[in-house]
Amino acid sequence: MTAAVEVEAPKVIDGLPAEDYHADRTSISSSGLRALLPPGCPAQFKYDREHPAAPKKEFDLGHAVHTEVLGVGEPITVLDYSTYLGRNAKEARNEARANGQVPLLRHEYEQVQAMADAVRQHPQAGPLFAGQGIAERSMYWTDPATGVRCRVRPDWLKQLPGLTLSVDLKTTKDASPHAVQKAIRDYAYHQQDALYTDGIWACMQPEDVRFVFVFVSKTPPHLITVRELKDQEREIGRARNDRALRIYADCTASGEWPDWTGPVTEIPQIGLPSWDVIRQTEEYMQ
Repeated sequence: MTAAVEVEAPKVIDGLPAEDYHADRTSISSSGLRALLPPGCPAQFKYDREHPAAPKKEFDLGHAVHTEVLGVGEPITVLDYSTYLGRNAKEARNEARANGQVPLLRHEYEQVQAMADAVRQHPQAGPLFAGQGIAERSMYWTDPATGVRCRVRPDWLKQLPGLTLSVDLKTTKDASPHAVQKAIRDYAYHQQDALYTDGIWACMQPEDVRFVFVFVSKTPPHLITVRELKDQEREIGRARNDRALRIYADCTASGEWPDWTGPVTEIPQIGLPSWDVIRQTEEYMQ
């Protein structure tokens, strides 16, 4: 007889600093699973995990809106400069980042406040974030099929009678439903939906779970789209997660993190996207 493999129990942590959550190397997050699949690959995922990128200005606005709406997150430092062209402005920005703060120019902070106000005043988004809720709860569990430790960190958890509601706040250039559909495809947000839903089930064992996206536009009047994913798309996201988990488990076990092609003996062929093959065939080969 062989001893059963001990599986680490689910774990819930409130108040875990974001930098500790993102620095964890014993588990994989939704963004990690998405990075393992095309257009990403295991080799790029491994490099990016071992060489974290420096904070990017384009993400400051989103972080700040989260802080304003959720009431938790990296503190905001407002800099009384119109641009970062001057030396003093650059030094103030760098000092803020070194202290773990989000630097914003005065006009950027006013933009963040306007976006947060738009969320609070929206007839659907406002009530989702109103009242009692849990911001950025970190949850860990073990995928039963692969033994991989997973983690999620929902923006906002709202407990309702018989229901746990997970609300995900995203800032975007275009919050129209058409643009939201493209964003779900381009950033594989259906994988995020599936993993977060599964994580909440595993760690909190609620009666029911729903996952809701709130997209808010960065440009005035800061229009908002609130949507739930269709069941079929969530299942596709779950299937993508299953494949990414198997890839991660295999790479971890073998120590090999291949690129898009992997080991081959012949140079593979490549062609146009299938939709363009059809279009150009109809246009030029009739």
